[in-house]
Amino acid sequence: MERTYDQVLSFATIYGGRILLAILTLVVGLWLIGWIVKVLSSMLTKRHVDRDVQPFLLSLVNGVLRVLLLLSIASTLGVQTTSFVAIVGAAGLAVGLALQGSLANFAGGVLILTFKPFRVGDLVVAQGFTGNVEAVRIFDTTLVTLDNKTIILPNGPLSTSAITNISTRGVIRVDQVYGVGSQNDIDATRASIVKVVAACPFALKDREHDVLIAKLTPNSREYDVRVWTKSENYWDTYYYMLENIARQFGKDGIEAPKPKMFITNED
Repeated sequence: MERTYDQVLSFATIYGGRILLAILTLVVGLWLIGWIVKVLSSMLTKRHVDRDVQPFLLSLVNGVLRVLLLLSIASTLGVQTTSFVAIVGAAGLAVGLALQGSLANFAGGVLILTFKPFRVGDLVVAQGFTGNVEAVRIFDTTLVTLDNKTIILPNGPLSTSAITNISTRGVIRVDQVYGVGSQNDIDATRASIVKVVAACPFALKDREHDVLIAKLTPNSREYDVRVWTKSENYWDTYYYMLENIARQFGKDGIEAPKPKMFITNED
């Protein structure tokens, strides 16, 4: 019994302080982690970070802090953590390499959901596709094209490439080019186009629309027609202008370009 008592006393003398310190570190560390997660959650809510991203970010921060806390406690108890850290790092590297594509899509999804370069319902041009955003998920984004096709884009490439968001400003300019023959009167041609612009139900009345000569050739003139409209009416405006300018040109006798041949006599 005396021998056992001496061993217990020796163990308590050597490790008692470390154990008490480890328990204190555990209690304070868990409280501090809870406080940090709570503050982070409040910050994410105030900054309107997407609700689909918040649980993941909070869980990630909570998990990383708990692992660091356990390593700190193990170090306090005298456990060598160098090998453990190396094993965890190697395992993390192996998993990261195996899931490289998925992790890239995941990271891209977090960026998109956090910074919101587009929202559900926006009309965008991305990765060569034009369509309305139907859903933004953590790994991919779904577009519905104008011909009602569903396009699923991985978030990794999407987050690192150029995206044209047609809906962001709420107002967009529809640019078109019309070519007519040089035999047509300039003022008459412009007046014909202006009639269609004025009658377009989608053209904004508080904006100035442009009808400009953009290019001259020996047998034709090209007119830049720029019409302002609401973002959601882009394609309605586009096709309205095409059809009705063709009709108006026919009514006003505005003719298409006619090829000309120049013959020179070398004699």
